[in-house]
Formats: sequence, C-alpha cells, structure tokens
Amino acid sequence: MLKIVSAFVAGVIFSIGLTVSGMTDPANVIGFLDVSGDWNPGLMLVLAAAVIVTGLGYRLVWRRSAPLLDTAFHVPTNRIIDGRLLTGAAIFGIGWGLVGLCPGPAFSAMTGGESGVLVFSAAMLGGMLLQRVIRDFLEQQSQRITSA
Repeated sequence: MLKIVSAFVAGVIFSIGLTVSGMTDPANVIGFLDVSGDWNPGLMLVLAAAVIVTGLGYRLVWRRSAPLLDTAFHVPTNRIIDGRLLTGAAIFGIGWGLVGLCPGPAFSAMTGGESGVLVFSAAMLGGMLLQRVIRDFLEQQSQRITSA
C-alpha cells in the first residue's frame, strides 16, 4: 500500500511541477520549440532545473543498495537503438512539436477541461491502443511464419 501511496504522491508532485512550470500550456511549449520564429526561451530554465535535479537524484539513489520501497532497482537492459525506437521517438517529437503536449503534461492539463487537451488525450490513448493491437498482430504473424 505504501508503494501505491508514494507513487500517487510522486505523480501529484510531478503534475504540480508541470503546471507551475508552464509545460501544460501548449503555447509555451510551441513557443519554446519555435527557434526560427517567436522563440520563448522560458522552458530552458525548466529543462536545466530538471537535468540538475535528475543528476543529483541519480547520484543519491545509486549510492543505495536497493530502493526504499522495493527489493531491487529495475533498470531497463535493452540498449538497442532500432527502427521501433526511432519511429516512436520521431512520432513523439512530431506530435509534441505540432500540439505542444506530451503524455505527462497532457494528463495534467486534462484537469483544466479544455476541449483541445481532451481531444489530444483521447487521440493519444487511441494511438497507444492501436499500437498495441498492431504490435500483437505482427507478433502473431511472425509466430505463424516461424512455426510453419
């Protein structure tokens, strides 16, 4: 139960940070990404602060033998840069640049009830589900080919 409560509290703190920093306002994000037009460098401070906090956090966390609420660290072992990773990164970047939102800020911004944010979030969830359906279909087709 403590793991669930701590995850919820961390999520709330993250959401508040996104809101306070302006990351939930698509206009701020698009202004930051528009380096050849009306560039808004304000999010540079947010990014710098995030890098510093993350760097310090990692230095503190990796000194421990295990996390506070688990028996071991769960670190991804896949280090392969493949087509799936590059395609996903490209789609993420294009979507972020076009709309000015990514998943974390979108979910935080949903509390404001703006129709554009709600439409984006619904489309994002639909895209996630579609990706899962396509992946499962392709894996089934691959298994049929290898077992035949």
